[in-house]
Amino acid sequence: MSTVSFSSLPLPAEQLANLNELGYAEMTPVQAAALPAILKGQDVRAKAKTGSGKTAAFGIGLLDKINVGHVATQALILCPTRELADQVSKELRRLARFTQNIKILTLCGGQPVGPQLDSLVHAPHIVVGTPGRIQEHLRKKTLVLDDLKVLVLDEADRMLDMGFVDDIDDVIGYTPAQRQTLLFSATYPTGIERISARVQREPLDVVVDEGEEQTTIEQRFYETTRDQRPALLVAVLRHYQPASCVVFCNTKRDCQMVFEALEARDISVLALHGDLEQRDRDQVLVRFANRSCRVLVATDVAARGLDIKELELVVNYELAFDPEVHVHRIGRTGRAGMNGLAISLCAPQEMARVHAIEDYLQMTVDWASVAELSGAPNTSLAAEMVTLCIDGGRKAKIRPGDILGALTGDAGLTAAEVGKIDMFPVHAYVAIRKASARKALQQLQQGKIKGKSCKVRLLK
Repeated sequence: MSTVSFSSLPLPAEQLANLNELGYAEMTPVQAAALPAILKGQDVRAKAKTGSGKTAAFGIGLLDKINVGHVATQALILCPTRELADQVSKELRRLARFTQNIKILTLCGGQPVGPQLDSLVHAPHIVVGTPGRIQEHLRKKTLVLDDLKVLVLDEADRMLDMGFVDDIDDVIGYTPAQRQTLLFSATYPTGIERISARVQREPLDVVVDEGEEQTTIEQRFYETTRDQRPALLVAVLRHYQPASCVVFCNTKRDCQMVFEALEARDISVLALHGDLEQRDRDQVLVRFANRSCRVLVATDVAARGLDIKELELVVNYELAFDPEVHVHRIGRTGRAGMNGLAISLCAPQEMARVHAIEDYLQMTVDWASVAELSGAPNTSLAAEMVTLCIDGGRKAKIRPGDILGALTGDAGLTAAEVGKIDMFPVHAYVAIRKASARKALQQLQQGKIKGKSCKVRLLK
């Protein structure tokens, strides 16, 4: 396939230089198809999965339209979950590095309203958020969209699944009729067509051929019974020994049961379901993404917005009722041209779901033999990292470099012993190799970060 350079686009030299520094050389298919139209101000409806480069597609486009000298909200990105909103905001900040004094603000539920109100005193140029919290600020008139130029609906199918249609319509009622509307969705259920017809004007339809991407995911199905399912899951994990794996369950009850069964067998595991408080949810996602946990057991609703790079294995503890949900699940592995593996545990009474998947994917599933699984019974699946939680984040003007400096300076750790650093408004999380964790914890508890004494604790 021929490649198209970003330099072929009518972008400022500073942005092209920034994209080059970020390693953006050639455009991905969705970027090549959508960006020229976005830069011209045309509405675009794109079918593109997470990991296809869609955030950069709309991000580069909307940044081109921001007038930094005009203190008003000029772009709004609606996302289904806080996790996705955070990811989008981080990517936009990277893409906006060439622009001085641009203000990007994230507004999501599960966060205190007070700090958000403080940040809204001077209108941000770009707002990224979830529908409910955006509505709240619009009603209070703490967020005003009179000067909005670009509206983005990101992962529109997920927002549809989560019942956000009325919320989206309400938010759009606060925006000018003369605006550019960009809609991105991994799938095109009928509801997407209806939303697009209501909110877009003659959109360019972009559908990226994902045939090559699908071939990177190998699927294997194992027959089992409900009673044998927990033991079979353990056998699968011990056989494949994934560095990172998501196990999907259909109910919160099963999610908790599977979590407890794996934890009892010395497998590094965390659970993600709807009963978690927002801070606990943040910590689970951070620990899984930074390799402080090898297995994440999750329900479909809780896993929305989950985007983990280099996810080796997806396991369907039980088949999803909808084949489209099955495709969403397994699509989280094998991204960006990497090989992925998806394993499904199926009881005989689930065969109708198997047939539905075969019809949907136009393929015959590959049944594997349980006898081939050869993990030692006492194989430990321990994580390579642990996570330290620091009570001090972006609000305290602490940056990842300050934390890394404190650890590699006074603490004497090497950069190789320090993993991913995640910054939140009032907390920071840093992954440390297990063998160095005690040393890092003691040093940070006794020392200072950027001249500030911060409370630090080990997450367990």
